[in-house]
Amino acid sequence: MNAVIAGISYRALLGRRRIWLLVLLPVLLIALAVLLRMISGGSERIAVEFMQKFALGAILPLLGLIAGTGVIAPEIDDGTIVHLLSKPISRPAVARTKFLVAASVLAVFAAVPTLVAAYLLVGFESGIAFGFAIGALAGGFAYAALFMLLGVLTRHAVTVGIAYALIWEGVVGNFVPGARRYSIQQWAQTVADQVSSSSFLSSDLTIGFAATALLLITAGAVLWAGQRLRSFSLTGDE
Repeated sequence: MNAVIAGISYRALLGRRRIWLLVLLPVLLIALAVLLRMISGGSERIAVEFMQKFALGAILPLLGLIAGTGVIAPEIDDGTIVHLLSKPISRPAVARTKFLVAASVLAVFAAVPTLVAAYLLVGFESGIAFGFAIGALAGGFAYAALFMLLGVLTRHAVTVGIAYALIWEGVVGNFVPGARRYSIQQWAQTVADQVSSSSFLSSDLTIGFAATALLLITAGAVLWAGQRLRSFSLTGDE
């Protein structure tokens, strides 16, 4: 990680309006978990469904989109990326640093609140809290890399990312069995299922496949983003 690039990226990501979404979404998750606990009385089945559909299915992709695109897309849009790329720093190193910033932000704003929300629902029963937290961490890394890549590939990264999260992850990945093999959300749920012993949490995928897919998407997207940055000229055009 390049400390200078990381500092600039943290300030850009946490100093803009994005910080409000990064804070409000986890607060919403935890608040709903408290409300659901009061209503359900600590039902394990309801807790698992809530964590699957809301924590991993809605909050995590949105946070991934905010963090992943936020570390690089605004700099490309306003042209300030050229100042960074003019420095004697390898462009793959820029991509790696941007990814690590986004990943660390997701660890704080996604994985930790997921652990807290699950704990508020059922405590540490059946390893549900730890399972979903680790699933959110692994899935968050993949989302961070994928959405950072989108920020490099297109100026419409947010729009494309929202369409991907809503249509592919939210609809196709949940309701088309064959498509589940190609869904970050489903891979994250498989990780959660591997850690948790809850009978209400199950996955159609094997942990070997899910872990390999998460690693390939994360590493591949970061490598592709680094190579793509090589094509940027110092005028900001490709």
